[in-house]
Amino acid sequence: MIAVDEVTKRYGSFVAVAWADFDIRRAEFFSMLGPSGCGKTTMLRMIAGFETVTSGQIRLEGVDVSRVPPYKRNVNTVFQQYALFPHMTVADNVAFGPRTKGLDEAETKKRVATMLEVVRLGGFADRYPSQLSGGQKQRVALARALVNHPSALLLDEPLSALDLKLRQAMQLELKRIQREVGITFIFVTHDQEEALTMSDRIAVMSAGHVEQVGSPEEIYDSPATPFVAGFIGSANLLPARVESVGDGVATVRLAGDSVLDAPICGTHPFAAGDQATVMIRPERVRLTAQKPAGDEPALPVTVGELIFQGPVVRCVLRDAAGDEIIAHLGSDRRLAKPGTGEPGWATWDPDAARLLPPRPTP
Repeated sequence: MIAVDEVTKRYGSFVAVAWADFDIRRAEFFSMLGPSGCGKTTMLRMIAGFETVTSGQIRLEGVDVSRVPPYKRNVNTVFQQYALFPHMTVADNVAFGPRTKGLDEAETKKRVATMLEVVRLGGFADRYPSQLSGGQKQRVALARALVNHPSALLLDEPLSALDLKLRQAMQLELKRIQREVGITFIFVTHDQEEALTMSDRIAVMSAGHVEQVGSPEEIYDSPATPFVAGFIGSANLLPARVESVGDGVATVRLAGDSVLDAPICGTHPFAAGDQATVMIRPERVRLTAQKPAGDEPALPVTVGELIFQGPVVRCVLRDAAGDEIIAHLGSDRRLAKPGTGEPGWATWDPDAARLLPPRPTP
């Protein structure tokens, strides 16, 4: 549906987007995720046509639209501010696009009625924006953007102004609407939960670079870089030295001279003697009083804080080098709470670790 082909965007000497290269599939819910200033909104605005590319191409359904103005691209955008016309009813707001394009009134009314049913506002056609809640206004903005049947709908953090409960409800509503209309959605957000909840695939961005593109499961379980591992959820990132490299797996040495095998994520060319990072998710870490028998990976640790967080107890551990390791202990382990300062062993299943490039020096 959309091809971003070696695209860069510069403002003078400042590089807002550096060599973005990925495809967005037809009828896919695709998210661009990253912290403020990472370039995700600039990328969205280039797809929409509000910003021109410095180099590279953006193709829409196979056609290069890099120099095509926004009104000639078959995409629509929903911004953070819904920009509904306050003097128009809900129905007239949604009908604005078809009427501007000269569609006959009978077809316009049919499309408006259909779209209002899709966003579950069929009984709100005669209301004005001032009579709607935040979530209802957001759905009217979606209906207005979808009524012209665009090839893709671009959404620039449209849920950011909603409260937590409504935002969570609208995440499910957005995914339902996208599946029902069968249109490509491109969603920009800094919220990891939003991206994981709604997306078929995610592009994680940092400082103008696309760090990784993949499904939510791929990005969470097999992040390509330490940034992706730390930005998506919570992750233990332990410094390590590579001892040897095999077929997709490396043997590494951690603090305290613990040696383990870890699958290699991404395409970084590791060699013996290289510095690296071992990533383990907190929910995969277990805490035991004795060193486990067999080949199960284990690190000697000292117990720090224990923080009750409802379904889990967040346990802060320290390894031999003083690095912090977080373990999420489930409810079945609450009765055997270790004491602060006690020694123990952090252990995990052999397939829980992932080998990533070394963390950048601050």
